[in-house]
Amino acid sequence: MKALNPIRISGREVLPLVEGGKGIAVSNGASSGPWAKTGAVGTFSGVNADSYDGEGRVIPQIYRGRTRRERHEELIAFAIQGGITQARIAHEISGGEGRIHVNVLWEMGGAERVLHGILEGARGLVHGVTCGAGMPYRIAQIAASYGIFYYPIVSSARAFRALWKRAYHKFSDWLGGVVYEDPWLAGGHNGLSNSEDPRNPEAPYPRVLELRRTMAEFGLAETPIVMAGGVWYLREWEDWIGNPELGPVCFQFGTRPLLTQESPISDAWKRRLTQLSKGDVYLNRFSPTGFWSSAVRNPFLRELEERSDRQVAYSTSPVGEHDQAFPVGARDRVVYLTAADKQRAEGWVAQGFTEALRTPDSTLVFVTPAKSREIRRDQIECMGCLSACTFSNWSQNEQGTTGKKADPRSFCIQKTLQNISHSAEVDNNLMFAGHGAYRFATDPFYANGFIPTVSELIERIRTGD
Repeated sequence: MKALNPIRISGREVLPLVEGGKGIAVSNGASSGPWAKTGAVGTFSGVNADSYDGEGRVIPQIYRGRTRRERHEELIAFAIQGGITQARIAHEISGGEGRIHVNVLWEMGGAERVLHGILEGARGLVHGVTCGAGMPYRIAQIAASYGIFYYPIVSSARAFRALWKRAYHKFSDWLGGVVYEDPWLAGGHNGLSNSEDPRNPEAPYPRVLELRRTMAEFGLAETPIVMAGGVWYLREWEDWIGNPELGPVCFQFGTRPLLTQESPISDAWKRRLTQLSKGDVYLNRFSPTGFWSSAVRNPFLRELEERSDRQVAYSTSPVGEHDQAFPVGARDRVVYLTAADKQRAEGWVAQGFTEALRTPDSTLVFVTPAKSREIRRDQIECMGCLSACTFSNWSQNEQGTTGKKADPRSFCIQKTLQNISHSAEVDNNLMFAGHGAYRFATDPFYANGFIPTVSELIERIRTGD
């Protein structure tokens, strides 16, 4: 195994090892501080981070606003205070070693305001900002205004080229690095474009090499690239280390840090990670962001699959083969299905899926009355956690709506991520994970239920394993 030489990140020489930022309360100050303390880069999440009361207990994020707009303002306030809190914890634990980064999602609700609030309230404690989930053009200007470095997360050279030409060339001095996140291997939301096939993964090396060549065109040949997604054993990436063709490279670990003593996730979640098999992580498109995402195929995701399978196209008037009347809703308003679809719909109704919910695509989805009530309640209680949400039709624009029907095939992402982060219920909530998570069960490092500290994990990583 080649030696890992320090690399300059956010103004300091550090180990080329980065903790991947994970959303709501999953990467926090207690996990990122120890990463920085080892001389690496710790990353806490700026997405609805936790705050604590005087007893050190998590303050529940309870929304009291009567309107979505009012609740959206509450959400932003929670996120800013939580982010500042986690930055302080991370800084204190790090002892001034390594680097501390904050991770935000560009498509989260109030992203710019949240980031401004965290960086203003935690001046001097945060050294860099990583940002993905969309095209974060303005992240460069925001980071530069606070004198810290920015690290856009991209999945292709084409995406970086667009970001550079539109905005980043104006703030090149504060571009600390570029995170290449493999869209077929990384956990959470993925950057698959319409031109890429989710069923046919492409090898990362050619894509990262293309990214490096694009960066070199812009005078960024020595700006670090952070390889994210699918990184487990460094020995599997040894040919990347010191490779003159790729230039300076760091490695980001998103999934392995979940299983550490300092990781804030529940013991039930940690146990579940050790029980996964290859293929248990599922690339899907149920997220209300509209992005592809990778998560454990648990009962929560299986219900979404089954819900979408119970779906038929309808017409509001008889057209072509859509000539079979079918009553929908409490008022029995008639829509028209094909003969085959009417037979299927009647079968689902007989099984108890009696509620037919309309989608934005002129289809009906059949669910139980209990699930229908849950969907409606979650849509009504929306607090605008995204810039635009397909599930609730919220948008942070002036109108407060996407202008489309709310989509019952999706789910409230804020609710399920808060639930899994703050309870032991892992089967019926969204469990993001990278596609390599099955390796917990086969990696001898974790034999007999061993859970390392962050320091022990980093020492293990440095050996190549």
